[in-house]
Amino acid sequence: MILQLATKDSRLYTNIMGLFDFFKKKESTPQEQQALDTGLEKTKDNFFSKITKVVAGKSTVDDDVLDDLEEVLVTSDVGVSTTLKIIKRIQDRVSRDKYVGTSELNNLLRDEIQQLLAENNSNDFTNFEYGNHKPYVIMVVGVNGVGKTTTIGKLAHKLKQAGNKVVIGAADTFRAAAVDQIQLWGERVGVKVVAQAMGSDPASVAFDTLRSAVANGDDVAIIDTAGRLHNKVGLMNELTKIKNVMEKVVPGAPHEILLVLDASTGQNAIEQCKQFTEATAVNALALTKLDGTAKGGVVIGISDQFRIPVKYIGVGEGMDHLQLFDRKAFVDSLFKQ
Repeated sequence: MILQLATKDSRLYTNIMGLFDFFKKKESTPQEQQALDTGLEKTKDNFFSKITKVVAGKSTVDDDVLDDLEEVLVTSDVGVSTTLKIIKRIQDRVSRDKYVGTSELNNLLRDEIQQLLAENNSNDFTNFEYGNHKPYVIMVVGVNGVGKTTTIGKLAHKLKQAGNKVVIGAADTFRAAAVDQIQLWGERVGVKVVAQAMGSDPASVAFDTLRSAVANGDDVAIIDTAGRLHNKVGLMNELTKIKNVMEKVVPGAPHEILLVLDASTGQNAIEQCKQFTEATAVNALALTKLDGTAKGGVVIGISDQFRIPVKYIGVGEGMDHLQLFDRKAFVDSLFKQ
């Protein structure tokens, strides 16, 4: 199908492949790796200082060490259920190997966390399929203050860098500053923003955005939504209305429902994830503000509990500090000495 399109329109083929290439798993550049290492520094320092205390004076990984390690993981915002899984895996390894020195604990823990992320994100960017969708529609959800607007702006920048035409729909019409913020980001990254007056029907904005995207041949449409965590029924009704309206313009839209969460809120981010996944079919996560928190362990817990791929992480304030989530690079950076 893509090759047929290419015969008719080489530009369309180039743009589709450009977006596909952006979303495929790639090796991190030295700059991206450095940003990731710097972004996880607070989490790493907090994590290792606690582990150092756990193994102090111990030579082997025994029940006492595992009990203390369990506390370290829970207090690092990995979450109770995920922590118990990790501890059980390590217990099994210790039982099988009979003798495991505390010097091996870091490598053991790294291996088990990496394996857990691999199991829970088996369908992430490595096998991401963009297909024939044009425009590819991303609906962004999340409460106010999590970095939703910034994430939309940075994602638009990334997509534009990959050679794609991007349009943003300012459908968060309930907050006075929301539309202004989106428009400023649009100007900053050089993409069109479709907006209406404050208080307008969000579904109407989404409809106009997709109609504009179709008319202009845009490759990607990113739709912002209100950041209110109101009751589940109200939230579900509002998001369902937006989805239904968009599907009238682009069948199958939205192709991606991206939930933005603030990693610095720790367990509260997990509760927000629960609320939104119950209200709508979230199929992608973005964890922001990892550079400003020691609670980066929440990435592991959210991935495990919800089985939704963490697709983006924010590791700084710069335009290029939104990264595709690479589980191996993430864990390697977390355990880098």
